[in-house]
Amino acid sequence: MMRVLSLFLTLALITSPALADKNQKKRDKINSSAASVLTKLYEQQPATKKEIAGAVGYAVFSNVGVNVIFFSAGGGSGVVVNNKSGQRTYMNMGSAGVGLGLGIKDFRAVFVFHKQSAMDNFINTGWDFSGQADAAAKTTDRGAEASGAGTVVNGVSIYQLTEAGLALQVTLQGTKYWKSDKLN
Repeated sequence: MMRVLSLFLTLALITSPALADKNQKKRDKINSSAASVLTKLYEQQPATKKEIAGAVGYAVFSNVGVNVIFFSAGGGSGVVVNNKSGQRTYMNMGSAGVGLGLGIKDFRAVFVFHKQSAMDNFINTGWDFSGQADAAAKTTDRGAEASGAGTVVNGVSIYQLTEAGLALQVTLQGTKYWKSDKLN
């Protein structure tokens, strides 16, 4: 029994630093992606830089969405940044919807929180029910997109940037955002 316990403790000590290092790499990747997305957003819509700087906080998510005729689904991860404290909350997301659509799209979403209550609610509750219509045909460096997204959350602005994909969709979609147990 003591040997098993000793072996278990040894394995726990060996794997803990590896797991912590793996999680730090994930956080670093999310932070790097968020910085890149903000740079692109500021280039495309320069007024957003001032809007985000003056906001309570913001979130940046990387998402991949798939539409197959009447159903859509997606998933991704991101970070919420509190502009006052600098605190970062790492989150996951998943979505499902109904409507007309066909295609796959790799896109980024930026949420700008104008009210503390909106940011707190997003972090702690995380639901967003939205309607979406867009057309995208884009590789990483070529193509065009036309998109619009709305949300029923008061005090939040949302921007979408398509990285790559081919999609034509009109959907009603429910999305759940939740804190990452591993990264926080």
